[in-house]
Amino acid sequence: MPRLSRAPARVAAALVATALAGPALAEGELNALIWCDHADPALLEPFEQAHDVKVNVKEYEGTGAALAILDQSRPGDWDVMVVDGVDVPRLVGLDLLAPLPDDALPMADLFPEVVMEESNAVDGTFYAATEKFGYNTISYNKAKVDPEDMKDLTMMWSEKYAGRIAIYDYYVPIEGLVALGLGIPTAELSSGDIPAIREKLFAMKKVARSVGEVVSSQTALATGEVDILVGGGEWVTAVLAQENPDLDWVVPEQGALRWAQSIAVMRDAANPELAVEFVKYILSPEGQARLATSSCYWGMPANAKAGEVLTPEQKQILRWDDQPAYLANTQLYPVADEDLDIEMQDAWTEMLQQ
Repeated sequence: MPRLSRAPARVAAALVATALAGPALAEGELNALIWCDHADPALLEPFEQAHDVKVNVKEYEGTGAALAILDQSRPGDWDVMVVDGVDVPRLVGLDLLAPLPDDALPMADLFPEVVMEESNAVDGTFYAATEKFGYNTISYNKAKVDPEDMKDLTMMWSEKYAGRIAIYDYYVPIEGLVALGLGIPTAELSSGDIPAIREKLFAMKKVARSVGEVVSSQTALATGEVDILVGGGEWVTAVLAQENPDLDWVVPEQGALRWAQSIAVMRDAANPELAVEFVKYILSPEGQARLATSSCYWGMPANAKAGEVLTPEQKQILRWDDQPAYLANTQLYPVADEDLDIEMQDAWTEMLQQ
């Protein structure tokens, strides 16, 4: 799934139109602004039963959409929020988040690479915690392609699989993957790299069958319309594994992009104590295992102790034993300044219009 917080404005605008109404307030309720994986009753019901409360959720996609919802809400309308980890400092700067107490942060249990203090904390104070992560990489049908080819990112613009490739329509991770394929670390991406990235985007569009958003891309792979999805990952194939065990994913030798989502308590939460308890639950091994295998999309739990709760089959689908190597060989999304971000969007638009 994760169309993370840097989604294009057109997506945010479409979602805002249907998501401005604030929730009803009640003492025995918790109001959460979330991504769709948190709407799963299998995740929410154990918390509701344990605390004798009702969790009201509002799904959104893209930080721009969330900010619009918050702007139209009253103080206290929202207690907790899920957000792309890289956008936490932005929300702190807008004075929207409350500091998290130390006892809500099981830092020693998290995979070290996803603690992400540089994103989740400001001046040493944590305002959010990573709850789930995963990869934008290569998904494929292993019965129809050579899995060895999928270990090389240059296959994204190779003629070998022309007409059999779908590209996920989100410029940030795809251009990040192209950068890695060209040997450019995402943290070092600059304006001088855009011409080379643009050239490869055009080459990718030439051999691709389609460029589409989450549902259409996943459907194309699931139905056999294409055999490869550039930008996919465990979040695409995990929910389809039982129906088609040939659908797989891999982190290529050059690496892949790592997405991470965080959970936070709102500064003006109406039920701040209950909100903290919800964060504790989400970060617990049991909450993590349920979140990781949500019916909306799967992803890796940030808490390594979730491995004690996940089934062997679930761990196999998530490549649990491969995580140390995958974490070492993946990079975060490019965090571009405004000018570079515009250049990246322009290159993407040019590719789409080709």
